[in-house]
Amino acid sequence: MEIGIVGLPKSGKTTLFNSLTRGKAETRAFGGAGSEPNVGIVKVPDARLDGLQALLKPRRLIPAEIKYVDVAIQSERKDGLSGPARSHLTKTDGLLGVIRVFGDESVPSVGGVDPWGDIGALNADLVLADLVIAENRLQRIGESLKGAKSPERENLLKEQSFVQRIKGMLDDGVPVRDQGLSDDEMRMAESYQFLSNKPLLLVLNIGEDQLPQAEAIEEEAKRRFPRFSAAAICAKLEMELGQLSDDEAAEFRSAMGVGEGALQRIIRLSYGLVGMISFFSTASGEVRAWSVKRDTPAPKAAGRIHSDMERGFIRAEVVAYDDLVKCGGLAEARRQGLLRLEGKNYLVQDGDVITFLFSV
Repeated sequence: MEIGIVGLPKSGKTTLFNSLTRGKAETRAFGGAGSEPNVGIVKVPDARLDGLQALLKPRRLIPAEIKYVDVAIQSERKDGLSGPARSHLTKTDGLLGVIRVFGDESVPSVGGVDPWGDIGALNADLVLADLVIAENRLQRIGESLKGAKSPERENLLKEQSFVQRIKGMLDDGVPVRDQGLSDDEMRMAESYQFLSNKPLLLVLNIGEDQLPQAEAIEEEAKRRFPRFSAAAICAKLEMELGQLSDDEAAEFRSAMGVGEGALQRIIRLSYGLVGMISFFSTASGEVRAWSVKRDTPAPKAAGRIHSDMERGFIRAEVVAYDDLVKCGGLAEARRQGLLRLEGKNYLVQDGDVITFLFSV
């Protein structure tokens, strides 16, 4: 899973990136056409892996991973995003939109701190980036039409009409997600990787002095922008805690009355944001967690491990994690009939422990 981190200048998005990845990226503003994004890989914490370790005694445990990509947005640009930034973001499964709520005299904000206005400005930047995507596609369609013959010409004209309709509403400032597209049209739109169509989680970056008001700030954001999920987090505090050991961080959180850490919460919300679940494979003394979209068919889930498994899929041996824990092991789960054989039409469920059988 790949998640893009976006935000207006001085919103603290790179600070959030550091808190999630335990990284040390430079937090001063960066941007321009040549700017490379900050990229970090995060191991997904999952207590179920510890349970599988106790039950199955594998030689290796491998957690699932999330890639976080922190790109620069320069609002003074015509399109809000440079070409390379757009390119990086189109590959992501969802976006974290970092919104400044904190006040800090050392980090001046032109016009004062205005989180609700910044949400609108961020959405406008995504819409502007999508206009560039639509215009580029329409240009390529126009070039292809010059030498096209039926039925290719008919397909190109149909696509041209579809993209022109989306572009017309983008010109009016309407994000793709709000254009009232049918289910079939939404599937078509996904192929263009429009940024304003990607799932967006608002990360409200608050100050330490605002921690007691975190829940109220979240509720206000949800009231004003009901289409989005929202989480109020003090990114600066979380970045500092990320440099401590887990035990030291837990003790500090307890003393400050701060509950779930940013990493755990953002990962949990990220999974929900893009509709991802985790299943576990067991093979060759290794237990590994994998992330797939909810309702993924078993062969496609097998393909996450290796393309040969999808191509030569025969069946899957499946047991739910909770059932496995109750039984105390695979042998007892099989004896009780809880270890099932599933075919190609089985939709993988969150927490499934699976052994794929295949032949190529």
